[in-house]
Amino acid sequence: MPDAVVIGAGPNGLVAANLLADAGWSVEVLEAQPEPGGAVRSDRGVHPDYVSDLFSAFYPLAAASPVIAGLHLEREGLRWSDAPRVLAHPMPGGQCAVLERRPEDTAARLEEYAAGDGEAWTALCEVWQRLGDGIVRALFTPFPPVLPAVRLLAAVRKAGGLGLARRLVLPVRRLAEEEFHGGAAGLLLAGNALHADLPPEASGSGGYGWLMTMLGQHHGFPVPVGGAGELTAALVRRLERRGGAVRCSTPAVEVVVRGGRAVGVRTAAGEAVPARRAVVADVSAPALYGRLVDERHLPDRLLRDLRRFQWDYATFKVDWALDSPVPWTARPAATAGTVHLADGMDGLTEYAAQLAMGLVPARPFLILGQMTAADATRSPAGTESAWAYTHLPHHVRGDAGGQGLSGRWTGADAEAMADRMEEVVERHAPGFRAAVVARRVLAPPTMEAMDANLYDGAINGGTAALHQQLLFRPVPGAGRPETPVPGLFLASASAHPGGGVHGAPGANAARAVLRRHPLRRCRGNRRG
Repeated sequence: MPDAVVIGAGPNGLVAANLLADAGWSVEVLEAQPEPGGAVRSDRGVHPDYVSDLFSAFYPLAAASPVIAGLHLEREGLRWSDAPRVLAHPMPGGQCAVLERRPEDTAARLEEYAAGDGEAWTALCEVWQRLGDGIVRALFTPFPPVLPAVRLLAAVRKAGGLGLARRLVLPVRRLAEEEFHGGAAGLLLAGNALHADLPPEASGSGGYGWLMTMLGQHHGFPVPVGGAGELTAALVRRLERRGGAVRCSTPAVEVVVRGGRAVGVRTAAGEAVPARRAVVADVSAPALYGRLVDERHLPDRLLRDLRRFQWDYATFKVDWALDSPVPWTARPAATAGTVHLADGMDGLTEYAAQLAMGLVPARPFLILGQMTAADATRSPAGTESAWAYTHLPHHVRGDAGGQGLSGRWTGADAEAMADRMEEVVERHAPGFRAAVVARRVLAPPTMEAMDANLYDGAINGGTAALHQQLLFRPVPGAGRPETPVPGLFLASASAHPGGGVHGAPGANAARAVLRRHPLRRCRGNRRG
């Protein structure tokens, strides 16, 4: 009987399993899919000569995460690679907002577009230099992060006090209006805010966009050499060297509760997998409460609050094998790993408004990845392994593009949406479609079928909006990994601090488990 059973071999589940194994625990991880990784996987499914990341691809949060750093995955063979430029956002006339690898280079380019914007950018970078380490510590510390928060508040006072705090809770459109004269810098911030589901007019989108942009500015948007699956493989190898086990094609259908305590898991095949001390669930909050755990074991208030749980938007993704690099009109985009495509700040607002109204956007905002530009192993020389994704409403009420897309995302609907996305790329890179050797469409139902945590293609475990963060995540008063069922711990992106590949929800859950069993922890750490 293992000390702990972990449900889900996504990055958070594997991080939790590794930390428990480090403390001398025996750990068994149950994964529903035929391979581990959750949303951190890669394959050659588009073309046999091209490596494609199925879901997540760039990892600034992993690069900044003390959790990931503490696992020393380089000892397991993991290597990172970066594109020459972090991010680009093409603009009219061949101009391009560019997040360079060095802050001074980003500032110099922004200064070319609008006098004074380089200095303003440098000022934002200086704020990060003062606060960045404290923000990262607070972000990746179990809630409430008392000591990191005290230190961060002291640093905020020195860096600008209430004025700075106000700037960080501004909508990103307003932040850009206050700080910059031209449009380029604001596009960098606003595009990064929409890596979550925060539109330009949302409170806090300025702070989130600044956070993601500064992470990219100072840590890059690195990728694992050989594909996203290499990150998962390193986590699995590390766990197995410490005696842990990962069982794939073993979906869990019930957390067994006996005597008011979680004592194990029942699989779809009817197998009982007992847990001596803890069950750790790397599953979404709605999947855990009321499905894996029967409602009779849960407080009525939790069930009521969970009915108000808000998912982030659905995701629609297209993977391409290209026989040449993307022919960007804005040349700097050719050497950026990540490219944002939208018609300025107003285009981002229009896109977000159509989503909010339940409409399929007429001109979707695209986040596009050029994987070979970031890692030459992904495809043959002179070619490009690329992808792009956009967001969609979960419940489609209409099509702002006038094609009658229904939201069923099967057959003709899915192909038409993929064509619409290709048309966006083509406007910024004439000749793009002629370079397509093969493509794969991952519509929201497909994504969920490949990873149940990606409900209808939602990739962040729930909205990143302020009303569902910190002590409100996943529901009010449930900001810690402990659940109402003793012995059961939530370790997914539905828990604080939320989405992104950084391992914090898994690490927080493992630490909570070990706090409950301190004597077991003293049995000795196995290192290697």
